[in-house]
Amino acid sequence: MILQVENPVAEVHDLTVSYDRKPVLWGVDLTLPAGALVGVIGPNGAGKSTLIKAMMDLLPSGSGYVRLFDKPIDQVRKRISYVPQRESVDWDFPASVFDVVLMGRYGNLGLFKRPRQADKDAAMEALTKVGMQSFANRQISQLSGGQQQRVFLARALAQNADLYFMDEPFAGVDIATETAIIELLRTMRDQGKTVIVVHHDLQSAADYFDWVVLLNMRLVASGPTEKVLTQELLEQTYGGKLTVLSKVGDLLRKQEFPLREKKVKS
Repeated sequence: MILQVENPVAEVHDLTVSYDRKPVLWGVDLTLPAGALVGVIGPNGAGKSTLIKAMMDLLPSGSGYVRLFDKPIDQVRKRISYVPQRESVDWDFPASVFDVVLMGRYGNLGLFKRPRQADKDAAMEALTKVGMQSFANRQISQLSGGQQQRVFLARALAQNADLYFMDEPFAGVDIATETAIIELLRTMRDQGKTVIVVHHDLQSAADYFDWVVLLNMRLVASGPTEKVLTQELLEQTYGGKLTVLSKVGDLLRKQEFPLREKKVKS
């Protein structure tokens, strides 16, 4: 099941990506709605991270195209922010928490311009939103995994983008941090931002996301969460592995979804 969206924030057509001539994504077509929390879900090796990186033109594609806000990405980069996987970052780099968050403002400064007071205020405001303002002068290498994730989220917030790509933002964090992050993402969504999240936990996906993309090298389904998280579509995505499907438990048996503050129309 692949639902199309009128006036999508993101449009992907016939996208194919290969590593060393081995396809990782094959012929992906999808459209995504604006102002939604979107979860990209699938088994390990399904191409989830590859998809969002290719959408941002961080990886070359073998075929197809991507349009964001109905434009090529080079025309809208300032409207896009990216939170990579925490494991991909060199946390030994000698920088303070505040310096890392201030980097989120550099796209707005232009060449050779120094941060203004307004940029510094925006960075501190972003740190406050993620509860890390008291760590502003701490070296990033001295933080816990959950604290590091909050700092990278603050850097993205400081950019004040319209579209956010986040690669496993809940990986390796404690439940308090995960709860804080999802509440912040919901606030961003309610302010009209679009957040696309690579996610692995099926059980929380039903509650976290308005829209779900099921992926396993090819696109299996894309649509409102309550229409996509079905046993049939999950079996197509995960190959019918009962150990995976058991994670959704009552969700699949009862097909009950918690009410969301904001619904996305298909």
